[in-house]
Amino acid sequence: MTPTPTGRLIATATGTDLEMTREFKATIDEVWASITEPERTARWFAHWTGEGRPGATVRLTLMHEEGRPESDLKIISCEPPRRLEVEAVDEYGRWHLEARLDEAHGVTTLTFLHHLDPDTDVTSTGPGWEYYLDGLAATFSGNPMPDFDDYYPAQKPHYEALTPDSK
Repeated sequence: MTPTPTGRLIATATGTDLEMTREFKATIDEVWASITEPERTARWFAHWTGEGRPGATVRLTLMHEEGRPESDLKIISCEPPRRLEVEAVDEYGRWHLEARLDEAHGVTTLTFLHHLDPDTDVTSTGPGWEYYLDGLAATFSGNPMPDFDDYYPAQKPHYEALTPDSK
């Protein structure tokens, strides 16, 4: 099975953002907990330790990556239950990420933004975020965590089409 890619690129005043959205039949507080509480983030992305507050740096352990790599993650902004902005730097580059939540009629919409650096390879980054966000969706649906091999390289053409100058 190949999941349908949803990412799109948006020009901003400071560069380009990769944007993806997901909808959950859950309250905003439930979705917020799934993106901020370490036991819940570990189910679909990473476990973290430290003091979760703006300006703090927490230690992130990727739970679904080979070798469970670790990195530091700085919390730039935390506005419960609507907005979280974080940044990490590792051997693959800078990861400036933002999550925005909105609830209406029993459905919470998560808008995920990766504020891209000019040299970010969106053809591999995009499928990675699709995988993780579908993993988050699986925690609500009760489905198993998706298989990354269903996302990459199958979704690469979608992201190549978004970036005509990609290699």
